[in-house]
Order: sequence, then structure tokens, then C-alpha cells
Amino acid sequence: MFELLQQKILEHITITDEEFAFCKSRFVPKKLRKRQYLLQEGEVCKYTAFVEQGMLRTFTIDDKGGDHILQFAMEGWWMADLYSFLTNEPSNYNMEALEDCQLLLITKASWDVLLEKVPAFERYFRILIQNNLVATQRRLMGTLTETAEDQYLKLLTLYPDCVQRVPQHMIASYLGITRETLSRIRSQLALRK
Repeated sequence: MFELLQQKILEHITITDEEFAFCKSRFVPKKLRKRQYLLQEGEVCKYTAFVEQGMLRTFTIDDKGGDHILQFAMEGWWMADLYSFLTNEPSNYNMEALEDCQLLLITKASWDVLLEKVPAFERYFRILIQNNLVATQRRLMGTLTETAEDQYLKLLTLYPDCVQRVPQHMIASYLGITRETLSRIRSQLALRK
């Protein structure tokens, strides 16, 4: 079960077999069924989750009942509300399984022990957090400066698996556009082929 985690870690840092064995001991395996929540708004985010199998989404619901998707996470990706996880304050977000999932969860206490006992993991998580910051800034700039079509094309290019696995209304929510707008964009793109 830990092969993908090890592969992803080794893409960024070098650790010994003993260090990885210690790392594994800090995680708790968790299965989620499709539509089951890992986190609900108002709860404290107690875990950072590594996705071994399946797909999750992070979203919020506005006052009118509309949902706004902030992030998807599929195999090899991490998901958490870092603000809530690090500050122990209630989350503003929901995390839901879009497919049956196998996750590896780590608590803040276990995360702190891992960082203390295996210093290379500080570098690993720093790289993950800085990559997340860069991706978030790019997404924000795209939202501010690109057309909906350009954003959709970028999503298709960067994450083709995600687009194939996620319902179109969720893609529209992620892009911040209506279902009708996404449908129109897809129709126009199909006509150009």
C-alpha cells in the first residue's frame, strides 16, 4: 500500500529504507466510499491525506447553496486544509470522495515527529507546500486574466485524467463558470476539430 507514497517521496528527496519504514509507521490507512466525507465545514482538519487510490475534492458551499470546488486530488496527490491542520481552527471547507478511495492519513502530531526524526522530510514538505503555492498563484492569475475557454484548455492539458474522471458540472464549478458556459465551450472546441 505504501509503494506510491515512497515513489512520490523519492521524486523529491533521498531517504534510507529505515527512514521510510519510520515514515510508514506515522500514517494510518483509511478507506472512503464514494460521496463519503473526509472533512466537513466546521470541523478541524485533523489529517493531511495522501491519495493512494481514488479521487477527492475540496469545496465550499455559498449562502445560495452553490458549491465551489477549490481542488481535486487523485492518486499520488496530497489533500488537506493546511490552515485548519496547522492552526487547529475549524475548516471552511468540505473534502469528499468522488470515487472509492484508499488514503494514507497523518496527524499533525505524527507529522511533527516525522519532521523532527527525519529532517529530510522537512525539505520534502517544504517542496510540496511551495509547489502548491505556485500552483495556487497561477490558478488565481488564470482566473483573473484568462478566458473561460483558455482555463478549460489549460485544465485539459495539465490534468487530462482529472477531466475524464470528474463530472462536467464539477469541472464548471472548479473553473468558476456555469454548466451552460462549459457546454458551449466544449461544443465550440468540438466544431474546430
